[in-house]
Amino acid sequence: MAEKLKNTILEAVREVIPDRGRVGLHEPELKGNEAAYLTRCIESNWVSYLGEYVERFERELAELTNTSHAIVMVNGTVALHAALLVAGVEPGDEVLVPSLTFVASANAVSHCQAIPHFVDSEERTLGINPDALQAHLEEIAELRDGVCYNRHTGRVIRTVIPVHIFGHPVRMKELQQVAKNFGLVIVEDAAESLGSKMNGRPLGGDGLMGVLSFNGNKIVTTGGGGAVVTNNKTVAARLKHLTTTAKTAHPYAFNHDEIAYNYRMPNINAAVGCAQLEQLDDFIARKRKLADRYANAFASLEGAQFFSEPHGASSNYWLNAILLDDQDISARNEVLEHLIEAKLQCRPVWTPMHQLPIYKSAPRASLSVCEAIAARLINLPSSPFLADRTLTSEE
Repeated sequence: MAEKLKNTILEAVREVIPDRGRVGLHEPELKGNEAAYLTRCIESNWVSYLGEYVERFERELAELTNTSHAIVMVNGTVALHAALLVAGVEPGDEVLVPSLTFVASANAVSHCQAIPHFVDSEERTLGINPDALQAHLEEIAELRDGVCYNRHTGRVIRTVIPVHIFGHPVRMKELQQVAKNFGLVIVEDAAESLGSKMNGRPLGGDGLMGVLSFNGNKIVTTGGGGAVVTNNKTVAARLKHLTTTAKTAHPYAFNHDEIAYNYRMPNINAAVGCAQLEQLDDFIARKRKLADRYANAFASLEGAQFFSEPHGASSNYWLNAILLDDQDISARNEVLEHLIEAKLQCRPVWTPMHQLPIYKSAPRASLSVCEAIAARLINLPSSPFLADRTLTSEE
């Protein structure tokens, strides 16, 4: 790649982030009531799985996602695992997953002893392309008594997992129609999209279940944590039972009616989450301001473009991204190395799942768009505090 383009991209980033030493990719902010709530939690002695903050966190997450129920858990991966089990995924089933995603999406399928079936993405959303998925299923799938089967493998295709990449919404309306056409259950992987909206509707509530993550690098963190949200009362009760060791109600006896999981979030983590939710609107406002600055800096730059939210979306811009025009992955790596040398923690998108040795034999659609995006995408520093620098008169 020409030295000029590498330097031009660095200059564009420096318009947004002046040289201030090392800058992380996405750092947590714990400047609200976190310490106060943790102190109250410790003083109450309710630091484990029961306590006021667990109930409050679940209630507020349900309100935020416009759903009826939220069940908090220890991380996003186990939340997705539990959601898939409750969605009816059985050993040997296939689950449709975008190849362009974090490995947890595919691993959760494997934890169910099911098989990820990788499908393509689209550049305008970075998520599953519903049109390509419809065409792929028309080619390889058939319905038998309302159940979708892969004609080539003979396996049931049970579920589809749309992933809202970097907080940007998948075209859910179109995907819902594809799911309806083929009898598929939708489990939304909204791990990166808390606070994002599409046409005014929060993400996470358009499928049977939506899954959230509160890892240390997410827009809201509990240190480690996840949740499943749903509008289905029966599903919520099943999730709670399955993730709390399947213990049946009794004044003192320990009776468990099935082999289950201990995925419960401790009260001490939920306390941090409650304090973080109080700041979510501010986090999003500053992250959107940061995204605007990146968009302006890259607006007239030749050779790379800033990725902006899809039409109709109001994204949280969890991670900002640029796409290079050059599809040669070595060009991407040169830019990355140049930015990292400048003490800017940038990264490529995840290695596509079908390119990982652990999933090389998994069924897949044509994945040309996924591969092209992966070869060109670079994430830029995205912490909310990066929008806090003093504005100049020109801005």
